[in-house]
Amino acid sequence: MNRPALCLSSLCAVVMLLAGCADQQRSESALEAARVSFYKVKEAPEVLRNSPKDVLRAGESLARADRYAGYWGSSEDVIHYAYLSQRYSDIASESSQLLVNQAHIAKLEGERQRLQQALRDAKLLSVQQQGQAQDEQMVSLTRNQGERGLVMTLGDVLFEPAQASLNASANRTVLKLVQFLQLNPRRIVRIEGYTDNQGNQPSNLALSRERAQEVANVLEDLGVNKQRLQVVGYGEAYPLAENASQRGRAQNRRVEIVFSDDQGQLSPAR
Repeated sequence: MNRPALCLSSLCAVVMLLAGCADQQRSESALEAARVSFYKVKEAPEVLRNSPKDVLRAGESLARADRYAGYWGSSEDVIHYAYLSQRYSDIASESSQLLVNQAHIAKLEGERQRLQQALRDAKLLSVQQQGQAQDEQMVSLTRNQGERGLVMTLGDVLFEPAQASLNASANRTVLKLVQFLQLNPRRIVRIEGYTDNQGNQPSNLALSRERAQEVANVLEDLGVNKQRLQVVGYGEAYPLAENASQRGRAQNRRVEIVFSDDQGQLSPAR
């Protein structure tokens, strides 16, 4: 063999040796990374509990990579099964974390629902307590007229003199009435207007109805459904006191709110 051929042969041998060393280093590096990943998931109780099959596959692939590395496999085989082992370890870890997150989310959702129910219960209790307080306030502002039921009286002082419009002093009473009706959605009311006997009957009848309608309009503006309101004017009929005195006439100039029972049953009109 001539000298150039010998040199070329030696160079090829060196190249092959270096390539083999590089492959061995790659396979050893891949195998070591697979071992680290496998032992990490193997020692994690949550991963073993949540993803046992993937941990088992990672161990089997690692064992095969070890066998190939030991005596009869190529570097490509070692790298291939080391890669499979590492991926199974990663999958086991990620699947386990997903299950843990799902359990945490489910726990948080259960807590959220529990808090929402507690809030609804508290709100319902508050509404019930508020409704009871409103009922008590309304009872203090009304009187029971037997067959007519509970009746609230808006006196002449709450209206502008000789006019249908309510004045500012009526606001508090009207707001209590609105709140009561909001908390008792099945109740309806009949709004009845009355006057004294001063002036002529047609004018008194018209004024009584206008005042009753004004109250209904205010209630509707504040959110009470129009279907829950009945309006009637009686003029100078059904006086509460004698019209002979100023005081008696003032008592007769009024608007009465007649309440139904809590089932929506209203007493007959007069």
